[in-house]
Amino acid sequence: MKHLRLLPLLIAAAYYTPHAHAVELIAVGSLGSLGFDLSSSTAGALENGAAGNLLGGVGSGLAYAGNNTFLATPDRGPNASVYNPLVDNTTSYIPRFQTLSLGLSANTSGKGLAFNLTPTLSATTLLYSPTALVYGDGSAGTGGGLTLGGGTPKLNDVGHYYFSGRSDNFDASKSSANPNNGRLDPEAVRVSKDGKSIFVSDEYGPYVYQFDRASGQRINSFALPGSLTAAKPNANGDAEIAGNTSGRLANKGMEGLAITPDGKTLVGIMQANLAQDAKGTLRIVTIDIATKATHEYAYQLSTGSGVSEIVALNDHQFLVDERDGKGLGDGSKAVAKQLFMVDLNGAASVDGVAKLNAASPSVSKSLFLDLVPLLKANGYAANQIPAKIEGLAFGADVSINGVLNHTLYVANDNDFSAAGGDNKFFVFGVTDADLAKAGASYVPQTISAVPEASSYAMFMAGLCMIGLSVRRQRNEIFKP
Repeated sequence: MKHLRLLPLLIAAAYYTPHAHAVELIAVGSLGSLGFDLSSSTAGALENGAAGNLLGGVGSGLAYAGNNTFLATPDRGPNASVYNPLVDNTTSYIPRFQTLSLGLSANTSGKGLAFNLTPTLSATTLLYSPTALVYGDGSAGTGGGLTLGGGTPKLNDVGHYYFSGRSDNFDASKSSANPNNGRLDPEAVRVSKDGKSIFVSDEYGPYVYQFDRASGQRINSFALPGSLTAAKPNANGDAEIAGNTSGRLANKGMEGLAITPDGKTLVGIMQANLAQDAKGTLRIVTIDIATKATHEYAYQLSTGSGVSEIVALNDHQFLVDERDGKGLGDGSKAVAKQLFMVDLNGAASVDGVAKLNAASPSVSKSLFLDLVPLLKANGYAANQIPAKIEGLAFGADVSINGVLNHTLYVANDNDFSAAGGDNKFFVFGVTDADLAKAGASYVPQTISAVPEASSYAMFMAGLCMIGLSVRRQRNEIFKP
C-alpha cells in the first residue's frame, strides 16, 4: 500500500498536541458483570475452579461486523485467582469470540443520553487449528507442593485442536513465535472485508492469525518480525523476562490490531516496549494481507503505561488507546485513558533497527479524546471508570439534531471478575468537524454481509438433498 511504504524522513520524533475535541458520550450499555456464554460444551470447571464458559473480558477486543453486529474477544481467560503462579495462574480456557448485537435506539424520554444501548449475546465461537498443536504436560506447573495436569483441551478430536489460555502450552525448543503452540491470548480482533473471516492478534507470540468466522478454524498465520519474539519462552512471565534480552515483554505482546478500510492491510501495535527498546518506545507493525510483507514504525507513549488498541480512521490515520491500569477493578482512581490520533503518512520505517529509543523517528500523534474528564462530566466517579479500557470499534453512523455522527464504541476488559465491573460499552458520537480539528478524516470499512449460521446450515442441507457429498463438520458456533 503506497501510503505505508518507506517515505522520506519528515520528522525526527513524535509530537504531542494537547488539544481534545467536542466528542460526546451518546450511549452506555452493559452485559452485566458475570454470567455464562453460549458454549455449553466448555461449562466444566477450569483448574482454578472457574467455569469454562464464564462470560467476561469481552472488551479485550471489539470489532464491527456490519449493521448492529460486533465481535468481541475475551483474552486468555479467568486467571485473577491465585492457584498456580508457575503458570501465571492461567487455565485451559479455550479462546473464543463472542458475537454481539449492540443495538442503538433513540432515547425519547428527554432525560439522559441521546441513545439507549442494548447489548445482546447471540453466539459463541471457539477457536481451533485443523492440525495438531503443542500442549504442555503439566510439568512446568509442578514443584514446591504444586501439581498441574496436562494442558490438552478435553474437547480435542481429529481435526479440532483447540487453542488454550494455558501459558505452558508451547514448544520450549523453539521461539515464542512458533505457530504450532497451543497457547493463545487474543487481545484484538478485526473482520475481513468479505465478512467471512477474522484476524486476531495475541500477546504470547506475538501472533496474528486469521480464522474462519463461521467455524472458528484457523486458516492463516502471519509471520511477524523476529525482533518481537522471545527466543526462550517460559510458562512464568518473570522467568521469561529474566531469560531474554530481546523480544516482547511477558503479557505485553500485540495488544492492538486495526484493518484499513480497503481491507488490505493490518496494523498491529505492541502494548509496551520490547526488551531491547527504551521504555515507552513501542513498535507498530503493518502487514500486507496478500503478500504478508511487514513494516515497522516507532511510537512514543505520552501519559499511559501502555497501549491497548488501535482502530483505523482511514488508510493512514488511526486512533490509539493509551491507558494506565487505574480505576474500577484496580481499587484506585482512573487517571490516563486517552485516544491519540496517529498518522503513518511520512513516518520513517524502523525495519531492521535493533534498538529503539526516544530519539528514534516516530509516528506523529495528537490527543484526540481524553476519556476520564468526559466520563466524569457524565456522572462517573474516577474510581468507577473501568481500569482496562481496551476495545475500540467504529459502528454505524447516526444523526443527532440533524448532524451526522460516526459512532465510536469503547469497551472494557473486566478480567472475568465482578471487581472489574460490568462488561460495559460506551458509545461516543464523533463528527466530521471533530475529526477535521485533528487534521483527520474518516473512511468506514465496508464489510460484505455473510449468511447467518442457520441460513448456512439450510444451504448445506439443500446440497445434500441434491446428492452432493459433503464431509460432516462439527458446528463450532453456539447460539441460543
